[in-house]
Amino acid sequence: MASDRPLVIVTRKLPDVVETRLRELFDARLNLEDKPFSRDELIAAMKEATVLVPTVTDRIDRAVLSQAGPDLKLIAQFGTGVDNIDLDTARNRAILVTNTPGVLTEDTADMTMALILAVPRRLTEGAALLKSGSDAWQGWSPTWMLGQRIYGKRLGIVGMGRIGQAVARRAKAFGLQIHYHNRRRVPSDVEKELEATYWDSLDQMLVRMDIISINCPHTPATYHLLSARRLALLKPTAYIVNTARGEVIDENALARMIDNNELAGAGLDVFEHEPAVNPKLLRNDRVVVLPHMGSATLEGRIDMGEKVIVNIKTFLDGHAPPDRVHPAMF
Repeated sequence: MASDRPLVIVTRKLPDVVETRLRELFDARLNLEDKPFSRDELIAAMKEATVLVPTVTDRIDRAVLSQAGPDLKLIAQFGTGVDNIDLDTARNRAILVTNTPGVLTEDTADMTMALILAVPRRLTEGAALLKSGSDAWQGWSPTWMLGQRIYGKRLGIVGMGRIGQAVARRAKAFGLQIHYHNRRRVPSDVEKELEATYWDSLDQMLVRMDIISINCPHTPATYHLLSARRLALLKPTAYIVNTARGEVIDENALARMIDNNELAGAGLDVFEHEPAVNPKLLRNDRVVVLPHMGSATLEGRIDMGEKVIVNIKTFLDGHAPPDRVHPAMF
């Protein structure tokens, strides 16, 4: 017998506690194998569902949305970024979009700080050498595996939202000087707390920084925000850390500059063409690469799921979901 509850289709495997609650509240169709939906499977799901629960890896463009069924009323994204969804087309088709802001802030900021530490101090390079079984390490030496001190260095944060501010708090505790560029200047009390210097010109900030942290969303305006021209403004001793979106940096230019010693190194958790990674970045010991792990904690994933459930339940109860996304927000 068909269920009289709204059909909610989830595109990826979620933590068990989240999936259990989804089944309790809705007619939830789960992806227990965690195999990414093909384009055809995604379209088929959108033709049936009342609510779709996708992730950032599901490409929901205009062509896909144009084939959505009449029952689809809500896309409840499991994630903060929504650059995988054509928001304008969704709005024109009267399909609401929600996301899960706020709950990933601390986890992502932790990973950002970890990369800020790991790259200048050559942590992964040293760990890999020991695990390789190489006899290159003969014991402590005054001049071997020297990195760079981060205390007292200037950190330039690109994007001073929740995550950017959380990174700044951590970095300040490590003795870094905080600088930032943002679409809007943050309130004066936040600047005072973080002892942060605002730059309305990204170019002018880049040329003066020792470490750059990318913490802005990917939008048409931020695509290749760090272009080859802007990367060339950085000092050859500077490092770049990116835990936001790979598309914000011209990855080919970044790889070329590190290979040519025009930049000191990079810590990257995201990539321009995920899951593909530029081979030059993989080969370079001065680049720390991670497989998009910035928000990968069990607690964070459960918090994301709870936000998804609240957004769905609120919407189906006839109210405005708390995390509704508007195109103007991005």
